[in-house]
This record gives sequence, C-alpha cells and structure tokens, in this order.
Amino acid sequence: QVQLVESGGGLVQAGGSLRLSCAASGRTFSRSAMRWFRQAPGKERELVAGITSGGTTNYADSVKGRFTISRDNAKNTVYLQMNSLKPEDTAVYYCNLYPPYGSTWWGQGTQVTVSS
Repeated sequence: QVQLVESGGGLVQAGGSLRLSCAASGRTFSRSAMRWFRQAPGKERELVAGITSGGTTNYADSVKGRFTISRDNAKNTVYLQMNSLKPEDTAVYYCNLYPPYGSTWWGQGTQVTVSS
C-alpha cells in the first residue's frame, strides 16, 4: 500500500514561483519513477514532468526551462519547483508513483492558481 500526499499549492501572481512536494509512504519509492501530472478544468490530465529512479528527468514542452523536478530518496519525497508561472499553468497538480512492477499510485492533488 502506498500513500502520496501533495502540498505546496496555492494562489500566485503570474511570474511567481511555487514549490510542490509529494511525500510517499511505503518501501517502493526509491525504486520507482515519480511523475507530476496536472488537470485544468475541462481538459485532460497531462504529464508535466517525470524523474526515474536513477534521476533522469523529462518535461512537457510547455514547462521546459521553467519547472524542475527533483527527488530526495532519504525523505521519500519528490518536488516540483515551478518558476515564471503563467495563468495557463493553473490546474490541479497530481503526484504519481510508477513502480517497476505492480500498480501505479496517485495523490489527491493540490490546486495551483496563477492570476494574471
């Protein structure tokens, strides 16, 4: 059983920054890829950023150069540093744990709202 708890969302003005955190329970964190998704109203959930167990990262084109994903295996936590935020970044952000085998797990989501 895995639980993912996101935090760090909120309201910020365009151009501002936020740092999301996702704390995971269980023993599979260090062996799992971690991903951040987001879902805006009326839109499908989309992949924002991912990081493998070895630390390789990937980003959606829309956030490259602005967002940074990182992980701390000692704390079972993955982060998403979001800079130069835009109103189009407004969405519910979800943490996802993708293990080498078995089920994938989702957090409950955290709201990010960027005002213009």
